[in-house]
Amino acid sequence: MDIQNIKDRIAVVESKREYLLSLLEQPNLGTIRIDVNQALEEMDELLDEYKRTFP
Repeated sequence: MDIQNIKDRIAVVESKREYLLSLLEQPNLGTIRIDVNQALEEMDELLDEYKRTFP
């Protein structure tokens, strides 16, 4: 796997993060809000780790 392929995949993940953020704005999520929050936290950790590894 080359670096450009990794960068492309990270860009896809980052775009999905925006979708999760938009989900949090919906008032009718109920208990799924917890899962969305956890997904965002884990995604942020992975993106931070990526940025430290590939500055």
